[in-house]
Amino acid sequence: MGGKRNREGEWVGRNSPLFTEPLCNSSSEPFDLIKKNPEIYIPDRWSEAAQTIALNVVLPVVFVCGPKNSGKTMFSRFLVNILLQRYKNVGYLDTDVGQSEFTPPGCLSLHVLQEQTTDFKVMSLKTPVKCIFFGDISSKRDPKAYLNGVFSLYDHFLMEYCSSSDLEYSRKPLLPLVINTPGWVKGAGYEILVEMLGHITTTHVVQLCLSAQRKNLPRGHFWLDGNQMSEVDVIELNAARKDSLDKSLLIEKQTHDLRDIRIIAYFSQCFPHDIDSSTFENFAYALASIPPYEVSISEVKTVHLHCQVPCSEILYSLNATIVGLSVSTETTGNGIPWCVGLGIVRSIDISKDLLYIITPVNPKILEKVDLLLQGFIEIPSRLLQIHEYMPPYMSANVLNKLDPSI
Repeated sequence: MGGKRNREGEWVGRNSPLFTEPLCNSSSEPFDLIKKNPEIYIPDRWSEAAQTIALNVVLPVVFVCGPKNSGKTMFSRFLVNILLQRYKNVGYLDTDVGQSEFTPPGCLSLHVLQEQTTDFKVMSLKTPVKCIFFGDISSKRDPKAYLNGVFSLYDHFLMEYCSSSDLEYSRKPLLPLVINTPGWVKGAGYEILVEMLGHITTTHVVQLCLSAQRKNLPRGHFWLDGNQMSEVDVIELNAARKDSLDKSLLIEKQTHDLRDIRIIAYFSQCFPHDIDSSTFENFAYALASIPPYEVSISEVKTVHLHCQVPCSEILYSLNATIVGLSVSTETTGNGIPWCVGLGIVRSIDISKDLLYIITPVNPKILEKVDLLLQGFIEIPSRLLQIHEYMPPYMSANVLNKLDPSI
């Protein structure tokens, strides 16, 4: 997914590190991912657990779970690094649609990683093996659709990265898999985790625990009935906290800010290298300046996720929104369309039967797109407040016309 034009107009795929400059409320200030965090420290117990998992005789499939702000993502990153010291490739199934690791928010994704993370303070976007646009930052609105998406990605992992067998349960993974999960662990969130563990065959379940016990998952094999037996190793770890020298063990994060920064980082891939997009103001200006793609309204279908929209309002609801881009013929086994990337519907011209879309997706892939998936992922509000740089409702300056029927 994604790519970027160089000065010659060619598309170049790359990982896109997120901004690490200080974040301020002013729209003319640069972005920030980390606040006053000189270095990341990993607890000894985390290191011991990761080494134990990596040295497991069986290729590990590790389910990392725990409440919000307990360090699930940080431990998952660290574990991937340790596994990559032993294995050439490591699978990573990201099920946290609110704080996704390698994609913009609202996405479920499967990755195969080959390089260690050299700096835990810098988060980066990576092209997934497969991606599903769930279209929301929580599974609360549609748990069934969420689970179907997670199961589809895991089933794809079984099909592509496990030894062949007539019996699905007997397939052996050909590479380790780390599953990162959301921090919603109570009520329906707990039931969702239980459903996930019922579908995914794991070797280890790592539970991150806060000091406030009431916020944690039940101890042990919490997803099993009392009489059921399991060979899954459950590893309970304390959440990272400040050490005796008051050094932070976790990145301090504001979830809303992180989501905004991921969206901005993703669409920054649309800009040439020499365009400065390091502040909200500069990014808004760049977004308004680049030519969008023309897409024929009559050649694409709009699917509204988790809600119904009257036919008379479908086009109006699309304007100035973020949409998932999919190809109707490329779906999961249960009919969920794979997502090839995201786009911003910058404007609509009904008289010309045209949508104007901004996206970093390679034009050759974009030509096949005939599905627009609209959910609840919003353009960062701070960009909408910079009125002098907001794009007009209609734009005659377009990059090229993309006809999905080509």
